[in-house]
Amino acid sequence: MPRGLFITFEGLDGSGKTTQISRLATWLKERGHDALITRQPGGTATGDRIRALVLDSRSAGLAPMTEMGLMFADRAQAIADVIEPALAAGKIVLCDRFTDSTEAYQGGGRELGSEIVLELHRLLAANLQPDLTLLLLPSLEPSLARARRRNQRTAEESGPDESRFEQEQDAFYRRVWLKYREIAVREPARVVLIEGDLSIEEIHKKIIEAVAGRLGGLAAGALHP
Repeated sequence: MPRGLFITFEGLDGSGKTTQISRLATWLKERGHDALITRQPGGTATGDRIRALVLDSRSAGLAPMTEMGLMFADRAQAIADVIEPALAAGKIVLCDRFTDSTEAYQGGGRELGSEIVLELHRLLAANLQPDLTLLLLPSLEPSLARARRRNQRTAEESGPDESRFEQEQDAFYRRVWLKYREIAVREPARVVLIEGDLSIEEIHKKIIEAVAGRLGGLAAGALHP
C-alpha cells in the first residue's frame, strides 16, 4: 500500500485553521480519500493530558524549556500512536499544528531560537517532515482578538481553560508571527503561505489549489475541484 500524505496547518489561534481543516477533510472524503484529522498538542490520551497542562492559564509558571519539552513529548506520542500508523495505512493526515508551531511559539515567541527546536525535532520526532504545510497568516490584531473572544466564550460555557497563550502580550505574538514568515521564506517547497484578511471561501479555494497541486500525482483525476 502506498504511504499516505501528511498535511499540517499552521498559524496563530484565531486564523481559521479549525474551520479550514474541517472543510478540507470534507472535500477529500467527497472524492474518496481517507482523511484523518488530529491536533497538537493532543490527539492521544497522553497528548490530551499534556494539552490540558500546557494551555491551562493556571500553568503560568512553566519555564520556556519545560513548555517546549512538553510539546515534543506530546509530538513523539502522536507520531507513534496516530500519525505514522495512519500514513502507513495510506491515509491523508491533516494535523492542526506540528513542529512549525513549536519553532514559532517557543523558538520565536519565547526567544529560544530555531536551532534547538529543529535539533529536538530531529532527535524526538524522527525528523518527520510534512508533505505540505498550509500556513494561514492573517493580520495579527484581528486573529488575536478572535482567539481571545473564543477562549473567553469557551470558559464562560464551562469548557476547558485553554487561554494561557492568549494572555501573552502583543509583542510575544509579533515574534511568533515574524517567525512563521521566516519559516515560510526558508522552506517554500513545503510551506504554502496564505496571507491577508481573506474570506473563509477565499482561503478554502487557495487550500484546494495547493492540495490538488501536491496530491495530483497520487490520484490524478480525483483531486480536481
